[in-house]
Amino acid sequence: MLLQDQLCSSLKSVFQPGRHGGKCFSARRARWLTPVVLALWEAEVIPGVNSKKNQMCFDWGPGEMLVCETSFSKKEKSEMVPSCPFIYIIRKDVDVYSQILRKLFNESHGIFLGLQRIDEELTGKSRKSQIAVAVGLRNDCRVSQGLLYPLVSILSAMELIWNLCEILFIEVAPAGHLLLHLLDWVRLHVCEVDSLSADVLGSENPSNHDSFWNLVTILVLQGRLDEARQMLSKEADASPASAGICRIMGDLMRTMPILSPGNTQTLTELELKWQHWHEECERYLQDSTFATNPHLESLLKIMLGDEAALLEQKELLSNWYHFLVTRLLYSNPTVKPIDLHYYAQSSLDLFLGGESSPEPLDNILLAAFEFDIHQVIKECSIALSNWWFVAHLTDLLDHCKLLQSHNLYFGSNMREFLLLEYASGLFAHPSLWQLGVDYFDYCPKLGRVSLELHIERIPLNTEQKALKVLRICEQRQMTEQVRSICKILAMKAVRNNRLGSALSWSIRAKDAAFATLVSDRFLRDYCERGCFSDLDLIDNLGPAMMLSDRLTFLGKYREFHHMYGEKRFADAASLLLSLMTSRIAPRSFWMTLLTDALPLLEQKQVIFSAEQTYELMQCLEDLTSRRPVRGESDIQQLQDEDIETTKVEMLRLALARNLARAIIREGSLEGS
Repeated sequence: MLLQDQLCSSLKSVFQPGRHGGKCFSARRARWLTPVVLALWEAEVIPGVNSKKNQMCFDWGPGEMLVCETSFSKKEKSEMVPSCPFIYIIRKDVDVYSQILRKLFNESHGIFLGLQRIDEELTGKSRKSQIAVAVGLRNDCRVSQGLLYPLVSILSAMELIWNLCEILFIEVAPAGHLLLHLLDWVRLHVCEVDSLSADVLGSENPSNHDSFWNLVTILVLQGRLDEARQMLSKEADASPASAGICRIMGDLMRTMPILSPGNTQTLTELELKWQHWHEECERYLQDSTFATNPHLESLLKIMLGDEAALLEQKELLSNWYHFLVTRLLYSNPTVKPIDLHYYAQSSLDLFLGGESSPEPLDNILLAAFEFDIHQVIKECSIALSNWWFVAHLTDLLDHCKLLQSHNLYFGSNMREFLLLEYASGLFAHPSLWQLGVDYFDYCPKLGRVSLELHIERIPLNTEQKALKVLRICEQRQMTEQVRSICKILAMKAVRNNRLGSALSWSIRAKDAAFATLVSDRFLRDYCERGCFSDLDLIDNLGPAMMLSDRLTFLGKYREFHHMYGEKRFADAASLLLSLMTSRIAPRSFWMTLLTDALPLLEQKQVIFSAEQTYELMQCLEDLTSRRPVRGESDIQQLQDEDIETTKVEMLRLALARNLARAIIREGSLEGS
């Protein structure tokens, strides 16, 4: 069953939240995405899925769709058992995975950014043409950069549409000059004549080449009359009998009036000259001047705009828009833009002759010749396999102030909507998502929100990729996303037992709870190994240690070690005691702190005063009095308890000695 049928049968239920477990589908995406998705997926067949038998359920993702059968059969009496217990993942933006198209996406990204920058700099009446030149010149080289069939034909069609839109919508050439632009457009995109010319001229005797007259005919069809005259001169040199009529034909070609870019004559003058020239061609036809040479006679009929003669050259014209431009050149060279759609439709009908129906490209070009921008964008959205073309074309037209009357009612204009959809497709690719970020940046209404939603879904496979994402978020002050990414990286580091990295990420995320968790892991490792890992990080915590009490304790405890190593025993003792009495140290670590106090208690010089010794004794009693009463224990637990008991006895003895020494010392000081 085609997915198109499944979508059509399910569209009504999609708008009802909760139906078949699906989500409510927004009208915004339904109105625009549905026809395009149907066009993209109309040939996709899901094996084993039969939507005629069971109702389907589907849900949309950023770049994918989940499809599955439900337990609800379409028959009234049936068992609620799904026949296909699988969930299918279907991608709509498959083009982003093409290695060939990556070059195109990257180049157009640079053009897009350049357009956004120059838009602010360009002003005045020539603004539209300046934008067209800045963007269009770089578009002409897109298809010629190592692209392979069948993508060449697709991209050639895109370039064909793009250039036509530049001519009709942006440059807005007046009557007379419009035909010159259309001729250049046809010559650019119907370029087989160049290879044919090289083949004919490369032969020993060009006039005897099998394709000689085909070449001359194509040159005339494209209005390249100077080149056609040069070819006829070779025929005249090779065949003296036909030299006279070749000269006459050459004179007709030379004297054909047409507007040139530097010509100052008016349209009225041009029409009078063209009418006179046309009458002269008619006389030669009526006089049968070229009757002895069918090829030259056929050329004369073409130059008279004879539709039958033009249609005889269908193979050389190759498409109806080439036929259109040639027809205008030899029948109405001063055609006005308002009449263009009439000639376009009639040329299409004449060229197809009822033998075939118009293709999507034909509908797009017809909409352009009708000067219907909205219809051009709509037809392109349906016909093309991704949003790349319509997004960039709409962006260009919007910068030229041509889409102001086409705002959408759901919160953004057409330009922003299409850019959002294109950027969303880029985010489905593991590396092209970086291009999508810039497109979101230039969507003023919904770009920020969309970027936040999409960037959270990027898989952080490597730390390098995570740093890229993090840098993007920090540059845009996306605080919540920065915290989320840092937490994810911190969790990964903890799982890999990279405590230093985990602590630095938790500090960067300003996550007090996770910083406490990592600090506890540091302390636990210290108890097991007797030393700290990642000393450089702990030694340089700075103000970051104030993030949580446990992190503060970790930093201060490391500071105690520094003092002890520098033999600043009095300062070390005061810091150690303050860590315990302030209750900043976890109770589970008190025994370690009291054990650290033992060397200070055994020093020859009295380090702890009597008052400090009493405080240490109080901490020891609090710790021992709250020990849990254990039941039957194994041998290992009994050994651990013996060690703990020995530590406590040693501490009590050391504290008693130090207390006695401190009292004697303080008493002697008072007596003196």
